[in-house]
Amino acid sequence: MMILPVSMGTGFIFMDIWVLERGNMNQAVLESKQAVVNEIVDKMKNTDSTVVCEYRGLTVAEVTELRRNLRAEEVEFKVYKNSMVERACEEMGYDLSSALTGPNAFAFSKDATAPARVLAKFAKKHKALVLKSGVVEGKVVNEDTIKELSLLPNRDGMLSMLLSCLQSPVSSFARVVKAVADAKGDAPAEEKPAEETPVAQEATPAPEAAPAEDAAA
Repeated sequence: MMILPVSMGTGFIFMDIWVLERGNMNQAVLESKQAVVNEIVDKMKNTDSTVVCEYRGLTVAEVTELRRNLRAEEVEFKVYKNSMVERACEEMGYDLSSALTGPNAFAFSKDATAPARVLAKFAKKHKALVLKSGVVEGKVVNEDTIKELSLLPNRDGMLSMLLSCLQSPVSSFARVVKAVADAKGDAPAEEKPAEETPVAQEATPAPEAAPAEDAAA
């Protein structure tokens, strides 16, 4: 470090290089913080669900278990400073300020219901875990909505339920269509004799004309 003494009256003012170095360090810190904000923005943009939860009181073993449960459902669990998350939310137009107090963790997933489902299930046995708020499919949701979402199955489960609901009406409709088609297929067979009958009646007078002419002769 280089120190430049400057005489001024009875004292000395020391100007040194560390002022410049400190300025460079501050710039590096700002860039590092912005990188974290950008990371959070990217995660929120590329997932369908972000849930905020407070983990104060959970042991290390419990947090490890929670991470394992979330990972099994392809949910990412991250701890960020509230100030970083708040800045990211401001960039995206979300207001989660009321939830961004205390030691929080954030669950991200492309499945809209997975974070709520896993966290709510874990919170039933571990009261220290508190669900707060979140963003689901672009909308800010509160704790009550998160709990409602936790009751829904995962995406595969919902598709299975939807398919089962659709199968019954479709099968019934198919039976009706088949019955109508069968009825239409049988109808022409019954009408053919009726169409042939007039032809047979028109052909009958021709042979009867001959005896009449013979009688005249």
